[in-house]
Amino acid sequence: FNGKKKRKQKDTRSSFLSKPKEIMKTEETALFTKYYAQLKGGGAEDHESYKTIPRFYYRLPAEDEVLRQKLREESRAVFLQRKSRELLDNEELQNLWFLLDKHQVPPLSGEEAMINYEAYVLVRQKAGPKCRKFFTAKVYAKLLSNDPYGRISIMQFFNYVMRKVWLHQTRIGLSLYDVAGQGYLRESDLENYILELIPTLPQLDGLEKSFYSFYVCTAVRKFFFFLDPLRTGKIKIQDILACSFLDDLLELRDEELSKESQESNWFSAPSALRVYGQYLNLDKDHNGMLSKEELSRYGTATLTSVFLDRVFQECLTYDGEMDYKTYLDFVLALENKKEPAAIQYIFKLLDMENQGYLNVFSLNYFFRAIQEQMKQHGQEPVSFQDVKDEIFDMVKPQDPFKITFQDLVNCCQGDTVVGILIDLNGFWTYENREVLVASDDGSNTVDLEET
Repeated sequence: FNGKKKRKQKDTRSSFLSKPKEIMKTEETALFTKYYAQLKGGGAEDHESYKTIPRFYYRLPAEDEVLRQKLREESRAVFLQRKSRELLDNEELQNLWFLLDKHQVPPLSGEEAMINYEAYVLVRQKAGPKCRKFFTAKVYAKLLSNDPYGRISIMQFFNYVMRKVWLHQTRIGLSLYDVAGQGYLRESDLENYILELIPTLPQLDGLEKSFYSFYVCTAVRKFFFFLDPLRTGKIKIQDILACSFLDDLLELRDEELSKESQESNWFSAPSALRVYGQYLNLDKDHNGMLSKEELSRYGTATLTSVFLDRVFQECLTYDGEMDYKTYLDFVLALENKKEPAAIQYIFKLLDMENQGYLNVFSLNYFFRAIQEQMKQHGQEPVSFQDVKDEIFDMVKPQDPFKITFQDLVNCCQGDTVVGILIDLNGFWTYENREVLVASDDGSNTVDLEET
């Protein structure tokens, strides 16, 4: 009996070894799947939940799956076209306005035409299927103000509809550039969007085509500096729609935009030319890059050398020099010091040891450079102890010995604190704040020689 058993085992082993490797691999995978399923309590496909829970994960096609990629692209294009057809066009918006105006309920509220809920429901029935989603009780309740008759403004409601239509149009337009189809835009995607948008913006008609690449870079950096704080290289389309940057960019469609509005708009031609012109003026050796010495002349040339050292240590440089893209981040941080993204940028430079907080040593290290600059201007250096106490009084950190990034944001004076530590002019502006408030010229700078 034992002899028969041994011969049988030997025959099994020899037949197993004689099988081709492909078959062996297939059988091995099948056995693993079987035993793994048994270990987990039966076949996964047989579980009851599969009959009720719909599939929610679909793997993205790999680079070599050309057919699946094409199918995905075509299906997305068809989907976006269908969504676009669901939007109200200009004629339908005009008809909606006529309907609302026809059903206004007197008396006027000032100069505003009003409508009550009964007329609102009636217009909903007449407006057509595309409009009905806007005519909800919730929207009506949100637009209610202090009207004694419980009515809402026709103009406010129509503006709401216009805004919703614009948001959906813009969402569809941005989604066309979403190559991955995941609801976000990479830097190259947003560059393509803005480049193709330029011819539709009358305020940019005067730009030379040779400047387009620099303009696109200037515009895109603002989006990524503020909307991509973790530097992931992509921005959610929802975040683009939620911020005001796209409004500022599309404001350039207005042919009669005032000079003041253009100067305050980062995306305008004068603003882009100003920033690029400053970069060229700083670049004394004309190599297209900025050294630390060249950057030290930025603005009023009062940034401390210690701060500039940290800029070149932390920021992306090429052989120790800064390119235009890195310069744009630097400018956006210093021109928007009240914004959390700008404070975060500067805080990272001040936090030399990456501890996540600033202590007395950090503050003293940076303020010593301010004291040195004061001596160079023939001024008596201010005591660090006094400045330190004032900073902690302003910030009121949760930990009395450490100032975190969140502390700077919460105190709403983070811009003042960083200005004191990195810029002599920022320090003198703080020191002479009472004089500045009393002055009639409204200037934000102080003549260092007269102080």
